[in-house]
Amino acid sequence: MASSSSSAAAAAASVACSSPPSSILIIGSGVFGLSTALALARRDAFAHCSITVVDRSDPSQPGAFPSPDAASIDASRIVRADYADKAYAALCNEAQAEWRRQASPADLGARGRYNETGLILVGDAEPPAPAADQADQEADLKPKLTGLDYARKSWANVQSLAAKDPELAARIRELPNPDAIRDALGTGGSSGAWGYVNYNSGWANAAASMSWYLDRVRETGRVALVAGTVVSLEHTGDAVTGAKLADGRVLSADLVIVAAGAWTGALVDLAGQAIATGQVLAYVDLTEEEHEELANMPVILNVSTGLFVMPPVNRTLKIAKHFLGYINPVQPAHPPLPLTPRSPPPTTPTPPPPPVSLPRTSLTDPTLSIPPSAAADLRRALREMVPWPALRDRPFAKTRLCWYSDTPTADFIIDHHPNWRGLFVATGDSGHAFKFLPVIGDKIVDRILREGPAEFEGKWDWKAKTEALPTRFTQDGSRGVSEAGLVLSDVLEKEEGEEEEA
Repeated sequence: MASSSSSAAAAAASVACSSPPSSILIIGSGVFGLSTALALARRDAFAHCSITVVDRSDPSQPGAFPSPDAASIDASRIVRADYADKAYAALCNEAQAEWRRQASPADLGARGRYNETGLILVGDAEPPAPAADQADQEADLKPKLTGLDYARKSWANVQSLAAKDPELAARIRELPNPDAIRDALGTGGSSGAWGYVNYNSGWANAAASMSWYLDRVRETGRVALVAGTVVSLEHTGDAVTGAKLADGRVLSADLVIVAAGAWTGALVDLAGQAIATGQVLAYVDLTEEEHEELANMPVILNVSTGLFVMPPVNRTLKIAKHFLGYINPVQPAHPPLPLTPRSPPPTTPTPPPPPVSLPRTSLTDPTLSIPPSAAADLRRALREMVPWPALRDRPFAKTRLCWYSDTPTADFIIDHHPNWRGLFVATGDSGHAFKFLPVIGDKIVDRILREGPAEFEGKWDWKAKTEALPTRFTQDGSRGVSEAGLVLSDVLEKEEGEEEEA
């Protein structure tokens, strides 16, 4: 376990990043954090290394590690190799081989943790080209790919992955028009102009899968789990030596891995690298009969609008929107670790650091709800994709803001920090990391050892950018078209005020 002794700080300053350290502190117990802990515990190169995972929730409380407001905690998450990017498509194909292991109740995919009911991926018809002056104004807002582009590239990639296996290839089918989409969905609803169905994709119970991983981590007997809120990183010179907790404790280690998801920006300056964005979810309670009728529906995801509906879990149907999201700029109580070490200390007062977008969740704000306009979008998706009269106006049982750590290209950040020794950053989930749970930990450990994977060289690197808080980010073609830079508090205040006047 990481200790609070001063000797660890001295050791951190002398240990080369490429050498296996004697102690590792992982901040965060989500997908990146827990999977890395397990991979480290199983890797011979780290056999003599102590491993500690610290999280703001209590590991002794069932279902509370990681915290229930973490992005990795929910009843369902999409598991798909359906990517426009070949490297991510191949990586999920590798992960799905593990998800499909269900022969033993102890396997990750068993006991309903993984369900291969299929995915319908669709895109809307492309809008008419704008006038020349409008095109110039909108040029910097356009994503790299349209939703339809993304869907077509994804279709080509999953076909390529299945080409050598006739059984897998037979489970992928083009849906060339709305009627074909409606027939494949089986709810009476439809969405999009073109798409395909891939029955090699599906969904996983995220909360149950994270609990399974926590059990595997505990079984190694190698990982210490600590409850505590990290408020800042400790450093000596240009070496990070540990983390300070809100209660004053200091955990020291030779290597600190920050894997705090959307909260990473509170600890490390991510300007130009990643930004925390809030995405919207809603849940509708079903009767037993309604659940049975929808239980085997495929996931449907419209990458032009970002709207999707998941098969029900425990008589609850989930509707969500994957878009540019809301930001929540706040002034951190403790400034994050700057991009570069500052030496010597300034002789004049330094201005306060710029605001950082950090999650605002119902765990710390029980009155929080999603903006009315977002609720209307989700309601419209429900009526389009599952157009049952009984569900049309059924109240949402609950809503949620799910916070991503978004990067401009939707690539993860899994890299040694370029300017701080002893610091490794694993963040930038961009809302699509969970599906890689069975394999991502080993890839992160490979990156710690600077051993690959080759297909993600450059993609997962720390990028040489230093802009202030950005207002628009992930534009890889998988996000629904939406207004950029929406500040959550501003939207809530404006729309709630409009509702009161009405």
